[in-house]
Amino acid sequence: MSADLILAGGVVVDDRSRTRADVAIRDGLIVAVGLGDALPPARETVDVTGMSLLPGAIDMHVHFREPGYTRKEDWGTGTQAAAMGGVTTVFEMPNTHPPTRSVVELRQKQECARKACVDFGLYGLLAEDNIAELEALADAGANAFKCFMGNTFGNLPSPSTGAMLEGFEIAAALGLRVSLHAETASIMAWRQSRLQAAGISRPLAHIGARPEIVAIEAVGRAAALAEWTGARIHVLHISSAGELAPLADAKRRGVDVTGETCPCYLMLDSRDYARLGSVIRVNPPVRAAKDSAALWEALRVGVVDMIATDHAPHTPDEKRKDVIWDADCGFPGVETQMPLMLTAVHEGRITLEQYVAMSAVKPAQAFGLWPVKGRIAPGAHADIAVVDLGRRETIRAARLHSRGKITPFEGVETVGAPVHTLVRGRFVQRDRAMVAGVAGWGRQVTDVQRMPAPRPRNADQSLKALLAREWT
Repeated sequence: MSADLILAGGVVVDDRSRTRADVAIRDGLIVAVGLGDALPPARETVDVTGMSLLPGAIDMHVHFREPGYTRKEDWGTGTQAAAMGGVTTVFEMPNTHPPTRSVVELRQKQECARKACVDFGLYGLLAEDNIAELEALADAGANAFKCFMGNTFGNLPSPSTGAMLEGFEIAAALGLRVSLHAETASIMAWRQSRLQAAGISRPLAHIGARPEIVAIEAVGRAAALAEWTGARIHVLHISSAGELAPLADAKRRGVDVTGETCPCYLMLDSRDYARLGSVIRVNPPVRAAKDSAALWEALRVGVVDMIATDHAPHTPDEKRKDVIWDADCGFPGVETQMPLMLTAVHEGRITLEQYVAMSAVKPAQAFGLWPVKGRIAPGAHADIAVVDLGRRETIRAARLHSRGKITPFEGVETVGAPVHTLVRGRFVQRDRAMVAGVAGWGRQVTDVQRMPAPRPRNADQSLKALLAREWT
């Protein structure tokens, strides 16, 4: 039996090793990894000598803005940016307009995503007013839930702790992970209103409105709810040294909690506010140098599990403001993450194997995509980033494929880039250019999910059980 494609001459990288091997692909799947007679004949062979073959990055945290905010991004431009960045699967957030709070909105977003060129998952919203929708969202294909404990773009109200508890009980029974914007809304609202009333509007005031205690409190509270219910949770965009303590403590207690950080929290710090002004505004904020140092160490030892981007594009006019409170929060990231992190590999801050673990292996395992995604091995999807570890480029906002043509990494020189990106065996990016005709190639990953068995705890005390109980 022949293969459709062989990638020949490269070095296959996983989270433990690097191996000189060719990769044979048929019908979108990897069918053999090896040399010589170990591989079947192929209709096409592409020479990738000198290149490293990495599992395509899985970004669990992107905002593609469609429906509702397509002046900022849509599924076409967002997934093109992903493909150019070596990202082969994205999980997209629910704070669009309308938000993805019911099956109706989920179906609308699935229709928008028909132009995607990389594979994707979709978050359903977990909010105060849609607890009754969660089971239906899961049945309709939501891959995970997102809970905004703190305010962010879209101004979705944060749920009460009571609603969170019931939502966690439902998610635990469904076996779906809940991703958390873990900042305490009431603290932030109070502090920002006080700062605004005092006329304080410089960029650094954004940190003052959202000190690390908002994350420390929120992570600890969410971990307690997850421990009591058995819910699986994921802490998004970890930005501070302080929240690492409740995260590590929850892991020691056996809570099924994972965490991510983003390149901006690793590679920028509070000294950059003077240079970047309102462009740097993001939720949670970029913090002090001590925080970025602590996050690097947490990544290396595994307290923080994975790298994501919080890809959150806005127009340049929406970002450049004299008053920090008027600037939209966030910036594009899905295209620049891999070059930035490969530069960190080049500098010796992490190993290439550690990068594969945090960008592909751990996201796939945490969100039920393993072993179909996140690895280069027989039986897995042929989602591959063919990387030139020595390629030097300079990040320029004007060249980004996102509609958000503004980045805090403008002018940064990187070492290492994905020269080809394959999604299920098809080149979607080749020789650092998009391939024509790939719009619509991406598909939702519901059909490959491998969800662990649910682990509900205290089920007899859940609100669902209490409501169904015969009271005497």
